[in-house]
This record gives sequence, structure tokens and C-alpha cells, in this order.
Amino acid sequence: MINRSPLPQCRQDSQFLTDSFQRGLAHWNRERLAPQFPHGDWRAALERDTRMLRLETAFLEELRIEIADRAAQAPSDPDGFIAWFEQLKQDGPGQGDPLFPWLAETASRDELRWFFEQEAAGEAGFDDLVAYTQVKLPATAKLELARNYWDEMGRGNAKGMHGPMLDNLVKTLAVDPVIENTVWESLALANAMTAMATNRRYAWHSVGALGAIELTAPGRSAFVAKGLRRMGLSEKERRYFELHAVLDVKHSADWNREALRPLVTEDPRRAVAMAEGALMRLLCGERCFARYRAALWVTG
Repeated sequence: MINRSPLPQCRQDSQFLTDSFQRGLAHWNRERLAPQFPHGDWRAALERDTRMLRLETAFLEELRIEIADRAAQAPSDPDGFIAWFEQLKQDGPGQGDPLFPWLAETASRDELRWFFEQEAAGEAGFDDLVAYTQVKLPATAKLELARNYWDEMGRGNAKGMHGPMLDNLVKTLAVDPVIENTVWESLALANAMTAMATNRRYAWHSVGALGAIELTAPGRSAFVAKGLRRMGLSEKERRYFELHAVLDVKHSADWNREALRPLVTEDPRRAVAMAEGALMRLLCGERCFARYRAALWVTG
């Protein structure tokens, strides 16, 4: 049995940490980022986009306030910053959450299905986030994001593309990842990542946030893959998580060396922005894990 009742809001005075706001933002993101044709009602659409952009930015700024003190502690020299950043794998928000060993060892098939449904519905699309973020970046960082994107694209092989792997697992587990059935915490994570990637004022934040995913995802992916293996899924069926448990280790090392380090070397001011982005991403993840535990661990 899944407990779908909401947790108490993280901030009682926040208009953004709610089902209604995050679902509205998720629907708007899905609509505005989809390929479209020109239409006659463009003025109304532009007015709506302007209103939503103001709300989206206010949501990001609220997240920034929450993590600003810790981000301000990030060193601005390249060596110090990389050491600080890599330490997030041990002591960043949400790291070592007990949810994942539980998924690996204890969760039932229905519980794993519910978890995966939430994750799939809240998936912003790493390939698209990288593509948006790399626009006009300095050459060294741009090349690293391009290599990462090429891996996400299966290096030109459709069967190796990461997005379709996720879609195939959706079909295998017979889940229905729709916005209406997704907890706001999962939507907030995707909405925050999308906001940082598509808004150039937060480009450095997006670099840090994407780097935080590469840094912290392998361990979680390995636990989920183990749970899927325990459920009897084949290597092909669980390939998405098996791949990210291994490949993202290399991606993280490359990202830190080829993107983060040269960006800080060129302009030390970027260190705090990338630190903020990483912590914003990890804070959103921490909230997801707490909500998932509250839903799945009915008795505890």
C-alpha cells in the first residue's frame, strides 16, 4: 500500500512548494519546450509565458536563499572548489539516504514500480538539459558537455540512446508517469533543473546542478538496478540504471576536470553560482527522497 498523503510543507509560507504550483509549472514547461508552429494567439501566449517566467524565477530564488550560506563557503580557487564540490558526494543534501538500500533489498515490485513512476514523471531529460546549458559556454566546457550529450545520444546509435532506455523501462514496469499522479517534490526537481538550463541568468547554476547529478547518481542507480534485478528484470530491461551506475562515474570525473575547473580558473565568481546550482539540485533530491520514504514506509 502506498501512502499518498502529503508531507507537511518544508516552508509553510511558500507558494511554490505545493502540488498546484509545481504541476502548473510542469505543464507549462512541457508545453513551451515542445516543438510548435506559429499561431494567431501569440500575444496571449507571450503574456502567459512572461507571468510564468516571473513565478519560475521566484521559485529558483527561494531555493537559492535556502542554500546561499553553504554555497558561499565554496572556495573560489580551482583546486579548492573541486575538492569542495567532490565532498558533496559524502555530505551533500540527500546523500546516503536509507531509501536506496531499502529499494535494493526490501521493496516489493509494486513499491519499486511506484518509485520508478515518480522518477520517470519527474525526469527533465538530461540530454536536453545539457543541450540548453552548453549554449555560448567557453570552448573547453562546451566540448565536455558535447561529449556528455553524445553519450546520452548513444554515440549516434538509436539503441544506445538513454531516453528510449528509460521509455522501455516504463513499458516493462507498466507504469503511467503523468504529472497528475506525481508528488510535487519530484516535479519541483525537474522544474528547477529545467529553469536553470533554459534561463541564461542561471547558466553557471545549471553547470553545477548537472555536475551534481553526475557526481551523486551512480550509487543510487546501482541500488535501483539491484532492486530491479531482485524483481527478475533482465540485464536489458534494467540497462538504464546499470549504465548510469558505471558511466556516470567517468562522466563526473570528466565534468569536474573539463568543465568545472576551467570555468572557475577563468572566472572565480562562477564558483559560488555553480555551488548554488549543485546544492539546489541536491536539496530538491533530498525532498524527493523524504517524500518517497513517507509514501512507501507506511509504518515507519
